[in-house]
Amino acid sequence: MASSINPKTVISPKKPWTKSRLHNFFTDLFIHSILAVTALTCLLPFIHVFSKSVSEEAFVIANKIILLPKGFTLDAYRKIFADFSILRSLYVSIVVTIAFTVLGMIITICAAYPLSRKTLKGRSVFTFLFMFTMYFGGGIIPEYLLINNLNLLDTWWAMILPLAFSPYNLLIMKTTLQNTISDSLVESAVIDGAGQFRILKSIVLPLSKPIIATLSLFYAVGRWNAYQDALFYIKQNIDLRPLQLKLYYLVVAATESFQAAAEGSAQYTSPEVLKASCIMFATIPILCIYPFVQKYFVQGTMIGAVKG
Repeated sequence: MASSINPKTVISPKKPWTKSRLHNFFTDLFIHSILAVTALTCLLPFIHVFSKSVSEEAFVIANKIILLPKGFTLDAYRKIFADFSILRSLYVSIVVTIAFTVLGMIITICAAYPLSRKTLKGRSVFTFLFMFTMYFGGGIIPEYLLINNLNLLDTWWAMILPLAFSPYNLLIMKTTLQNTISDSLVESAVIDGAGQFRILKSIVLPLSKPIIATLSLFYAVGRWNAYQDALFYIKQNIDLRPLQLKLYYLVVAATESFQAAAEGSAQYTSPEVLKASCIMFATIPILCIYPFVQKYFVQGTMIGAVKG
């Protein structure tokens, strides 16, 4: 009678620790350690700021907040939402960011596509002119005088038009289209009778979704975090102040009240907790959007790195 062997009793032999296996193990350990340290350098400051935003002012002033909050409270967030103009500023930031991103992508695509085609005469000259603006600029005063002469002060367009075009994003888009859209594909479409706008709509844009999502994220994040142009161009019409500028004035007011409190002439209020809550309030919308474009963002940053 044949004896049956229980599979559980069979012990697979362990692989010996050869020199190559040890080398691969320590290499993987080193790479994972570098990635872990890099991730912590991004995550720990965010946790620190969040802990400060929900901690009592006494612990924050005493510098006792490291990673975990102490004396959990939402008073700082209540102070933000107590000012109903914050919601108005949030609306302004959303509208400006969407309009800025859409306009910037339209300009970038319409400029990058012809520059990526070898049939365009003088494309090297046009590319140089675009690159020239990356190294030299007129400065703040000429820009302000230009916006004033165009009657754009205290208007929506003052926060949309001046920075709606980025030469850096143009060069990225141009290089990507050169590597992904072959000349033979465009020539076959022309032979079939398609015009340039039809080629752009039916061929170029569907094949460029990753880089479009990547540059759209660049435009949106850059516009969302910007407040310096609004600080210069939005003076009298306070209803057009974007969220970043509104939070800036809110922090400045809290700092002034804190300094007055130190002299005994006002109520004691620390601006540190308010600063942390403002950072969280302005960062959360971007964090909510990023997961939806992360796939295209990774693909867009890797375009051109590996050729099939």
